[in-house]
Amino acid sequence: MARRDLLTDAERRALFGVPETREDLARHYMLSPRDLVSVVAKRGDTNRLGFAVQFALLRHPGFGFTLEEGAPEHLVAFMGEQIGVFASAFDRYAARPATASVHARDAEAALGLRQPTNADLPLLIEAGAKAAWSTDRGVPIVIGITEALRASCITLPSPSVIERAGIAGRARARLRAYDALLVGVSADSLAKLDAVLVVDPQTGLTPLAWLREITTAPTPDNVRGLLDRLARVRDIGLPVAIGDAIHPDRLRQLVREGRASSAQLISRYTPSRRRATLAAMILDQEAKLIDAALDMADRIIGGSFTRGNNKQKKSYAATTRDVGRIMRLFDRTVAALEEAQESGIDGFVAVDAAVGWDKLLRARGEARTIASLAGENPLLRAADQWSRLRKFTPLLLEAIDFKAGRGSASTIAAVNTLREMNRSGRRDVPPAAPMPFRKDWRTLVKEGGDKPDRRLWETGLMAHLRNKWRSGDVWVERSSNYRKFDSYMLSTAEAAPIATDLKLPATANEWIADRGRELDRRLKRFSHRLARGQVEGVTFKDGKLSITPVRADESAAAKALAARIDSLMPRVRITELLHEVARATGFTQTFLNLRTREQHDNENALLAAILADGSNLGLARMAQASQGVTPDQLVWTRSAYIAPDNYKAALARIIDAHHALPIAAVWGQGTTSSSDGQFFRSGKRGSGAGDFNAKYGVDPGFSFYTHVSDQRGPYHVTVISAATHEAPYVLDGLLHHSTGLGIDTHYTDTGGATDHVFALCRMLGFRFCPRLRDFPDRRMACVEAPGQYPLLKPLMGNRVKVDVIRQHWDEIVRLVASMKAGAVLPSAMLRKLAAYERQNQLDLALREIGRVERTIFMLDWLESPALRRRCQAGLNKSEQRHFLTQAICTFKQGRIADRSHEAQQFRASGLNLIIAAIVYWNSTYIADAVAHLRTIGEDVSDELLAHTSPVGWGHIAFSGDFLWDRAAAMPAKRRPLNLARTSGAT
Repeated sequence: MARRDLLTDAERRALFGVPETREDLARHYMLSPRDLVSVVAKRGDTNRLGFAVQFALLRHPGFGFTLEEGAPEHLVAFMGEQIGVFASAFDRYAARPATASVHARDAEAALGLRQPTNADLPLLIEAGAKAAWSTDRGVPIVIGITEALRASCITLPSPSVIERAGIAGRARARLRAYDALLVGVSADSLAKLDAVLVVDPQTGLTPLAWLREITTAPTPDNVRGLLDRLARVRDIGLPVAIGDAIHPDRLRQLVREGRASSAQLISRYTPSRRRATLAAMILDQEAKLIDAALDMADRIIGGSFTRGNNKQKKSYAATTRDVGRIMRLFDRTVAALEEAQESGIDGFVAVDAAVGWDKLLRARGEARTIASLAGENPLLRAADQWSRLRKFTPLLLEAIDFKAGRGSASTIAAVNTLREMNRSGRRDVPPAAPMPFRKDWRTLVKEGGDKPDRRLWETGLMAHLRNKWRSGDVWVERSSNYRKFDSYMLSTAEAAPIATDLKLPATANEWIADRGRELDRRLKRFSHRLARGQVEGVTFKDGKLSITPVRADESAAAKALAARIDSLMPRVRITELLHEVARATGFTQTFLNLRTREQHDNENALLAAILADGSNLGLARMAQASQGVTPDQLVWTRSAYIAPDNYKAALARIIDAHHALPIAAVWGQGTTSSSDGQFFRSGKRGSGAGDFNAKYGVDPGFSFYTHVSDQRGPYHVTVISAATHEAPYVLDGLLHHSTGLGIDTHYTDTGGATDHVFALCRMLGFRFCPRLRDFPDRRMACVEAPGQYPLLKPLMGNRVKVDVIRQHWDEIVRLVASMKAGAVLPSAMLRKLAAYERQNQLDLALREIGRVERTIFMLDWLESPALRRRCQAGLNKSEQRHFLTQAICTFKQGRIADRSHEAQQFRASGLNLIIAAIVYWNSTYIADAVAHLRTIGEDVSDELLAHTSPVGWGHIAFSGDFLWDRAAAMPAKRRPLNLARTSGAT
């Protein structure tokens, strides 16, 4: 895209084109009775129709009409219908240019408009500057300019004039943002900002490059390194509230530009731009360093308990032989006593003779040691790692200013005590030192007397503090991930209109009355039907439910059709497929330069970088295996164009294009979806290699958690720890996928289900349908007394705590509205709520709401075999994607070697984008295959087609040389179907 362009061709058509649907035509171009008077006043059908068309185009898009460009036929026809004139009359309108000019002035006068002049240019630029205060994107800037013109009753100048004004306005907005950001920065701080770009002769690096290095391996040395960088950042002395001076989106844009630019490039910026960019980066880096230090400390502290538990288990396992010997000794002792009782002899004599009293006394000590080992408090073993914690905790407590409310005042008091001990060099813990942690730990710390054990006290305090900062009970002001819990949520006033849109009840009493009544009705109905054996596939015996498993309903005919279609699919290389999908959907246009917002001018390099991510090949090996791209092009593409927002926009472009295909409706309407995690082993070893999950064996790794629509399109993906529960991430994908899909029902397996997700899904407007592995063991909830349902007594749990819901209803509404508005990710809030050491009341209130919604769902599940089948079919779509993933992400044996979360997310996003492209490409050729089969007289019903899938890949060549130039040069036309029924990709 040229520098003078603000909009892409697609954006330009969307903003300035004449809409085509009947509904949009009616919204923009219906003539009122008053308008009709002006139209009918013209002489002759041709003039009336011409005037009506001019009148319409002045309304929207606002440019008016020129004889050179004419008017769209569908608009002419629509206007002709309204005034009773055939569209063909418009063909004669161009015969008299003078008449068209007079009509233009008349239409402008009727609408109260005037033509733009050069004097209006400052108005356009200023309107563009105001719109660009928060964004560099062209669409909102152009909308801001056009709205200002319409408000001033001025017809729109040409699009090129508007775009040039928008570019000028954007430049003005940037300059204003630079000035606003720097207005409170001292001269000393400005000098220190400039200094971060000066190369250190000893290291050959700039301080900026050093500050950007954030290690991920959780070691004490790395924590200290992060804290050293944090100290350097703070030494620059930027004002605390500097970021409040400009719009948050503009601040984020400055950060993105800075991160995408080298120190050398930033040094060539104008002084104001350079310093503003550096200031934004330093602000962002401070938050990142705080979060990284706390994340790393979190892992080290948690690791000390893990190591302790592992040592305890090994020690206990080592006593297996002794346990067996002592138990056999115990058995012989009991047998001797039993025989003595029956024989009437002295028990002591019998035991001494059969076992040996001395041997029994020796075994007593061993038994006591083993028993104490089995019941050992985990704090004891964790304290063995105290010396490791001491390598960084004093620096951490000095660098991080923890804050808390009154409920955690004792925690802050204990932290302050430890700080003073570290500063003064005092070794002994004061007898009155606060002990805010668990009661059993307090007992253990003082077990040796009144003097607390330093190792146990400090280890317990750091573990307790870790839990507090995870939950938000303790917070850090200038952090991103560890702020005060309430700071993530909208205010009550801001939440109110969102709650109204979500149709949430105004009060808790309304919710309790409505859902309680529904729950009571459903429980009684289910009890009645269960007693009569009327619940299909469900039996109730000895207080236990038994549910007949659902069976796959795919017929032999459906399998035969799927195989027939698969044999017809054209053979294609992945390079060719990506180019074809890029031409059809334009997804590559969404990869904008992070600094200039320009489109990439080398599609080969962009597609190769995406495939390098998705296939796990990496840039260097991709360059070696490619023809048509160079290593330098790939490195430049990765640094300047690959970003989470770009990946997200590209995925949305493909998913929306796929949704618009008629064939996609065969598989679903884009209203239901499923999500599941897929484990990827780490290519690294040691610290930073990822987390362990016994479910996946002994290797560390990560999970790509993906949402897939009923049309088979993977519309969202995020990387999560292998040890993390999947449930918090269900709502992230449902709320923040950026596609046009209208998802209303979502399926998961047991890993994605918690009562909190049930509650939030319902309140956010989604129907949540998980396949619960432990379904028969889950207890149902009730608002009424459990005695109302005597038959269901074995299935009933505790009564719902409606008082807790009443007390925290306003907070729940704020939380739900904040998630809906995108103010905070659901996963972040759910993880915080789950991190509380004691039962948090908001967490409890959400859980109680979730118990109600889960019970209603359980009743739906039990009473509807169709729902069980739909859920199974939905989850199968996610599992089909997993197989395709394994076929694509094959390099390095599918092991992800990247350490940083951002790099891992790029791998996941590239993989998801490639799968979406394959689904789109396959769908188009499945449609061709279906058309061919119907043409030759074969019966291909939509019912059978529903059992086919666009996730096949046998006809796609993923390996070999990547011939990008050849793929780009292939003609843009449909490939012929494989009528010869050959097999294997060539």
